[in-house]
Amino acid sequence: MTIGTTTNTAPAHAGAVSSQRVFAAIDIGASSGRVMLGRVSATSGVSLETIHRFPNGVVEFDGGLHWDFDALFAEVLKGLAAAASVAATNGERIASIGIDTWAVDYGLVNDAGELTAVPFSYRDERSRATVERVHAAIPPEKLYAATGLQFLQFNTLYQLAAEPDLHGVQALLIPDLIAFLLTGERRTEATNASTTGLFDAVAGEWAIEFLDALSLPRNLFPPLIQPGETVGTLLPAIIELTGLPTDTTVVAVGSHDTASAVAAVPAEDQDFAYISSGTWSLVGVELLRPVLSEASRQANFTNERGVDSTIRYLRNVGGLWLLSECQRAWAAEGYTQALTALLDSAAALPSGGPQINADDPAFTAPDNMPDRIRSAVRNTGAVLPDRPAAVVRCIMDSLAAGYARTLADAERLTGRTTGVVHIVGGGSLNRLLCQLTADATGKPVIAGPVEATAQGNVLVQARAAGVVTGGLPELRALVAAGTSLERYEPAERLVRHSAG
Repeated sequence: MTIGTTTNTAPAHAGAVSSQRVFAAIDIGASSGRVMLGRVSATSGVSLETIHRFPNGVVEFDGGLHWDFDALFAEVLKGLAAAASVAATNGERIASIGIDTWAVDYGLVNDAGELTAVPFSYRDERSRATVERVHAAIPPEKLYAATGLQFLQFNTLYQLAAEPDLHGVQALLIPDLIAFLLTGERRTEATNASTTGLFDAVAGEWAIEFLDALSLPRNLFPPLIQPGETVGTLLPAIIELTGLPTDTTVVAVGSHDTASAVAAVPAEDQDFAYISSGTWSLVGVELLRPVLSEASRQANFTNERGVDSTIRYLRNVGGLWLLSECQRAWAAEGYTQALTALLDSAAALPSGGPQINADDPAFTAPDNMPDRIRSAVRNTGAVLPDRPAAVVRCIMDSLAAGYARTLADAERLTGRTTGVVHIVGGGSLNRLLCQLTADATGKPVIAGPVEATAQGNVLVQARAAGVVTGGLPELRALVAAGTSLERYEPAERLVRHSAG
């Protein structure tokens, strides 16, 4: 394992910084959330202070899997109140708030501004039965040619097809729902809109013909808003609850958490691939135009909007959900070995062990993950020992192999060659996964930052406030200025041509 640590200094082209301000980032994933304060400077880049962390997860309710949104929003308010207190103690002023979460899920809000039902989780099975009906109305080839969206049975349009009645309500994607409750303003941020299956990838607008084809109201979603635009100012009731200044605004950021994470990839040039590694792994490249070919559809790649109207050309690959669910199952059985020790034990095992298809839908729902993984291995004709270290090694090998296949496909479909892989998010701390990814792809892996999503969130806010100037290269230079990155070189014996 070859690892070198590089501490970066601010490049000459780093974005100009006009003054120091503080920005609040609400960053919520499928298993946890946090409220953070972000500070930006030309010399130290982006610094983050975690103010409040809280758990998140699906709950069984009324026969389905839902998000406990009331509890989630209560934690957001608690975090904002704590952030206001910390800023006041430091003599700082929170300039704005940005919100990012996972994609595709939504809440239905009526004309009175009331949430009509507990939002479903994408892990619920209800949309499975609607896929054929949606495709009968809009053939998959036609859907992809317009939206460029990877087929996932839980994409928003399939979930909406399962709703009994959508008249008199609007669908607000989760970050837009939080913004609405903070400001009273209804908008749909574009990077998240692009994950619905109802967004035109070329025009950057709602695909009205698809809403009509599915008998969905044309005003089902609020108007679009772009990252960097202001959603609105805080409602008086929110100001009273949090103690934030009366002129605090909510600014649209890359509200799909992957959009914010990719904006903070500390790449020095354009020939990079990225892996946003967390509950899911989002593996791809950044483009200026979507790839809407039939070959791209067959490979199940997605074209989602990024910050500054870029295209996140990527494929969802299974992620660290597999590992966290195994840990949960083992803890229930009384086995609580620390993750670092578990990964060290897995790293000591020989290479060439059994693998699974890590992004198989069979692993989507919560259940006894170790048993399902062993069952999947048996289906390949191999045997996986009933030891946690062996299961973990199987997961890591399978993820790395999935990353390598996906990057090879991305290069083939786009005609681009990438020279380096950036891993951001929680997976960047997983040394075994980073090294195995370098080995499997035959490319150097640069790991970090861990909190790329929050950094991208803060930088878009800072640029909107005039604190930062420049485009994505300048924003990324600021990330690199304040981040200690680790580089993993591929083992020579495993170097291969990723486009082969």
